[in-house]
Order: sequence, then structure tokens, then C-alpha cells
Amino acid sequence: MSDQSVVVKTRKFMKNPLLSRRQMIVDIIHPGRANVSKSELQGVIGGMHKTDSKLVVLFGFRTKFGGGKSTGFCVIYDNEDALLKFEPKHRLVRLGLAEKKERSRKAIKEAKNKGKKVRGTGASIAKHKAKRAAQAD
Repeated sequence: MSDQSVVVKTRKFMKNPLLSRRQMIVDIIHPGRANVSKSELQGVIGGMHKTDSKLVVLFGFRTKFGGGKSTGFCVIYDNEDALLKFEPKHRLVRLGLAEKKERSRKAIKEAKNKGKKVRGTGASIAKHKAKRAAQAD
């Protein structure tokens, strides 16, 4: 199945020096295939932009109705330090660069509700304290 041709096009390309990355929207045309794996796309896009495929982060893919075309977002970091610094934790977990902390649903919900009870400028402080308490559980 994977030997069928796949066309990768990028649009809305933008250099973001503050976050030391290049970002773009990726359109994939894959007739006859249900979808294309992100690891395969990482290699293709890494080759297109002459960079290591480990620095390519793909997310938010949606397949168009009827199939054959998918659209998503791509970020290419300049180096691994920038990737670890600016990329959100959940995407680092997906890439295998971070470990997911296992917490109970009850602790998460209690932390959320504790933060909702405080009004004004103290709310962010209370949310932070509640989050720390949930992590300690």
C-alpha cells in the first residue's frame, strides 16, 4: 500500500526567528491511500527543507471529505534545544522526547475546581498551587 505516490505541497510558509523555527501548512495528496503516517511525512519534509527529520513536528491533520487529500500544520525547528524549549509538552510526548506524568482524573478535577473558587489576581496563584498539589498526589 505504501508504494503508491504521495504529493506533498507546502503553503503559507513563514520564518519565525523568535521561536527559531519555520512554520507552514502542509497539503498531502494521497489518492488510493487512507492516510500517510507522520513518520513518513517527517522524512519527506525534512528532505525538502534540507534538515534532520527529528526537528520536523507535524500536527493537526484532517483528511478532506471523500479522501485523497489531507491538510495539517508543520513546524521545523533550527536545533533540538529550541524544539525542547518551545514545543508544548504533549507534542514532545508524542515525539518520544518527554515522559507523560500519570495523574488521577480526580486530582486534575479537584485542582481545576480549586482554581475556579478564587477571583481576581489571586486566581492564577491559586491555580498554580492547586496544580502543584495535584502533582504531589
